[in-house]
Amino acid sequence: MKQEKQFPKTLIDAIKHFANPQVAHDFVVSMRWPKGVKCPRCGSRRVSFTANRRVWTCNGRCPKRQQFSVKVGTIMEDSPIGIDKWLIAMWLILSAKNGISSYELHRTLGVTQKTAWFLNHRIRFALHGGSIEKRSGYVEADETYIGAKARYMHKDKRTGVGHAGLKKTAVQGILERGTAEKHSRVVLKVVPNTRRPELCGNVREHVEKGSTVCTDALMSYDDLERDYDRRVIDHAESYAQGHVHTNCLENFWSLLKRALKGTYVNVEPFHLFRYLDEQAYRFNERKSSDSERFLAAVPSIAGRRLTYRGLTGNVGAN
Repeated sequence: MKQEKQFPKTLIDAIKHFANPQVAHDFVVSMRWPKGVKCPRCGSRRVSFTANRRVWTCNGRCPKRQQFSVKVGTIMEDSPIGIDKWLIAMWLILSAKNGISSYELHRTLGVTQKTAWFLNHRIRFALHGGSIEKRSGYVEADETYIGAKARYMHKDKRTGVGHAGLKKTAVQGILERGTAEKHSRVVLKVVPNTRRPELCGNVREHVEKGSTVCTDALMSYDDLERDYDRRVIDHAESYAQGHVHTNCLENFWSLLKRALKGTYVNVEPFHLFRYLDEQAYRFNERKSSDSERFLAAVPSIAGRRLTYRGLTGNVGAN
């Protein structure tokens, strides 16, 4: 209980708190292994600690008594950046409503922009939800398109195809409306197309059968009527009819695009899903304080690793 009271509540308190390398190290150890340190390779708890190097030696099933640090098996593995900077970067990303760019992060932490960009993406990778809990009650399903606007481009760059004259990336959102007991939550996914199998398949994956699903008049959602109480709002006529609307998702789309266009300016489709995970996490945890959101996210750094080659497209490389 005493430790919780001493935990920082603001960014400046967090910077002071984690400035001590030993404090930062012990914090990550306690969040990653609350029941005691175990080898990230074989899972054995037969380990010995070398304090001056802050590494453990596995005395279990690992061959040749392999050593490991608290970074091994996390998004921080093989990173020369100190744990204190990693933790402050996480705090900044989780507390900024519209996100934080790699240029701003590199100026704040004193690292190169390339390092800040890589660090940003690894933290986003840790924020991926992956929850098996399904949405229920009143649920909204809608899609939007992410990409440049044709009117801001030279006429030689315009394709003349589609509504905006450009090829955009489709994103589907599924939002469970809030109740007196809990606030609304959203799940996002980049979709290759907006046809019936893709959109309806995602709804069935994330929404319990029998729930009320509100959509627009897009015919791709017609198949939902077999398993759900589907309600349709035709935007050519109105934007809301009582509880039948998709305005909660429309509000989220405005927040998402404000972050993408205002903070990140340009996002490659190849990386878009990570930006969606970041924005969805902050939205779903918006009722928590900065410190609560930070504490909830730190344990998710374990068991996930993203290499620079994998990030830049060479997924087959080590």
